Amino acid sequence: MKKIVLASSSPRRKELLLKYKIQPLIVSSNISEQINSNENPEEVAMSLAYEKAYNVSKKFKNGEIIIGADTLVCLDENILGKPKDEQEAFSMLKTLNNREHFVITGLAIIKANTNLKIIEYEKTAVTFRYLTDEKIKKYIETGEYKDKAGAYAVQGLGEVLVEKIVGCYSNVVGLPITKLDTLLEKHFNVSLL
Repeated sequence: MKKIVLASSSPRRKELLLKYKIQPLIVSSNISEQINSNENPEEVAMSLAYEKAYNVSKKFKNGEIIIGADTLVCLDENILGKPKDEQEAFSMLKTLNNREHFVITGLAIIKANTNLKIIEYEKTAVTFRYLTDEKIKKYIETGEYKDKAGAYAVQGLGEVLVEKIVGCYSNVVGLPITKLDTLLEKHFNVSLL
């Protein structure tokens, strides 16, 4: 089996991949995540995913498969990043309250020391239920919002904030498994199963 490298330190992405037969090597990329204001959210997600994968791919030379991903939360074409503090988390969650938004994950897969690279994205619609200020504050008190795009984690306590998801659930967690498996099979002859 070809060696799979996950260009991410995200425990959620690692956990999603470990459910399958692959044992990825985890190598964090050290890019500065700069957002170009001329790009739409899909382009931003793909660009950041590619930068991560490319950065890590330079460390390998034997045809390893490097997977980079970047997940964004987007409301009305505005990207909601990771909140810097409780106040910003409250503001983000209040903005998402009782509305539909999109979670977009850029995927970049590179075969080391070759010209083979695939860049794609997955987009999932998420609708928050109506939340009182008190419910939002209680969620923030859990601390789960930290280091989460959009200030919530659907795979954790944040599930209670969500009314419905239309599309790929694992994308909202941070790695669209079905799209990843499809791309790996089609272009790299690798299957997650």
